[in-house]
Amino acid sequence: MISPSSATRRRCTGEPARRLGHEYLYQTLAQGNVETLKQYRFQTIVTACPHCFNTIKNEYPDFDGHFRVIHHSQLLDDLVGSGRLRVARDQTDRITYHDACNLGRYNDVYDEPRRVLASLTQGPIVEMELSRSRGFCCGGGGGRVLMEEHEGRRVNQVRVEQAMEVNPDILASACPFCLTMFEDGVKAKEVGDRIKTRDIAEVLVERLQ
Repeated sequence: MISPSSATRRRCTGEPARRLGHEYLYQTLAQGNVETLKQYRFQTIVTACPHCFNTIKNEYPDFDGHFRVIHHSQLLDDLVGSGRLRVARDQTDRITYHDACNLGRYNDVYDEPRRVLASLTQGPIVEMELSRSRGFCCGGGGGRVLMEEHEGRRVNQVRVEQAMEVNPDILASACPFCLTMFEDGVKAKEVGDRIKTRDIAEVLVERLQ
């Protein structure tokens, strides 16, 4: 068990700082997190964020942080597939899934979240034209979730328009950055009454038996 005092030492992975060019802050956070994690005995780190997943898995080894890391979509896929989580498949939602860049293109995690969603509906899992390795960014990567766009069209709205083309009931993601961008995009396009934005875990928990 991690005590409250030690929990306060766990900070952001530093990924946004690195992507925005603040390398010193990133390295400070990474080194501190690695030192903290090494104090505990565990087998696996589970992340709910693809940015954290990619950073701890692929970048922390540069700071002697060698950990087994999985994303929550992989954990949920295992729990549902093995029957340890039982779900009701009595809905007929039409669901489209957005591939987060750090999960899909960077780490080839494409099938696990789709299997979870397919287990939750009798309706179709419909693919946007730009998906999987050809996926289109939500607009929040590279630290841009913290920035305002003043030129051209907002990327999150473009992605919501692409989702609208397949007429989904649910626009699902497995990334809090993407979900934030889509919530804003759906509001801006005024389609919140037609399209629900959900993390795959939110869709699943609503259908647990």
